[in-house]
Amino acid sequence: MKLLRKILFPIVPVYYAITWLRNVCYDKGIYKSKNFDFPIICVGNLSVGGTGKTPMIEYLIRLLTNKYKIATLSRGYKRSTRGFQIADTTSNAETIGDEPYQFYKKFKDITVCVDANRQQGISKLQSLKNPDVILLDDAFQHRKVEAGLNILLTSYSKLYIDDITLPTGDLREPQGGAKRANIIVVTKCPEAITIEERESIKKRLKPKPNQEVFFSTIDYSKRIYSNKGSIDLSKLKRTNFTLVTGIANATPLVNFLKDGGYKFEHLNFKDHHIFIDKDIEALNKKELIVTTEKDFTKLKGRLSNNELYYLPIETRVFEHEKFNNILLGFCAKH
Repeated sequence: MKLLRKILFPIVPVYYAITWLRNVCYDKGIYKSKNFDFPIICVGNLSVGGTGKTPMIEYLIRLLTNKYKIATLSRGYKRSTRGFQIADTTSNAETIGDEPYQFYKKFKDITVCVDANRQQGISKLQSLKNPDVILLDDAFQHRKVEAGLNILLTSYSKLYIDDITLPTGDLREPQGGAKRANIIVVTKCPEAITIEERESIKKRLKPKPNQEVFFSTIDYSKRIYSNKGSIDLSKLKRTNFTLVTGIANATPLVNFLKDGGYKFEHLNFKDHHIFIDKDIEALNKKELIVTTEKDFTKLKGRLSNNELYYLPIETRVFEHEKFNNILLGFCAKH
């Protein structure tokens, strides 16, 4: 794959030009964006994945749910259905996508919807559920909708300023697209990141005067969960287990477990992997499996005699009070 990406380098300027021109057309008003008269918060990135959008959406849900009626709107990547769908008791990871299904199972007081056409999805949400706030998941490049607040995520281990566009790099659009963000969050930072390093990264990002830059890290739960209950994660130090991941960047999770002294084999699948019968057959030979919360929604009920657990994670924002106040202030204005 890496060799193929290098071979495809001559296509990079073409991809760059196409995406750059598309953005110019929106910036100049040649292509039209639609505004809505209530709070819409977009969470996205410039890269193809692995920046922590799902835990950030969950952070916003926890922050806003007590004050507002919240809805999430996602594309529903790799789902088997088409068009607008509202999650209900008949939904699963196949019909609405793994991440929206995770939102639906985890948060009972919100509306979870999917629609590749975000304009249509927002309009239908307004007429059917009339939410106070809509959280757009992974919609930074969906410029047919002009969100009131754009949160751009970039991973500490691979800042967008150190990357190039597809197909050789991982950027969906040129670095200049970051100017549309109101907030830039550097995600998955080390717990011990210093103030000096944060300031150094800020200088490299060169934010506009109207942009705020924040840093966040991942908090891993001290317990793992299954359909039957939960146990202390530390108990796994007494045994070997299999780690199963189908996410864009499993490195932080792998490093967390290795640093903690855990012994495991790692089965690493692509992001949004659909587990086929062959995969299930292989996993059924494993006695103890730990997976991500997203992958748990796709594996539970499909394995036979083995134990299946997931390890929850949460985003923790440094300077969270300032971050929260910006979000709450934005919603209050409307």
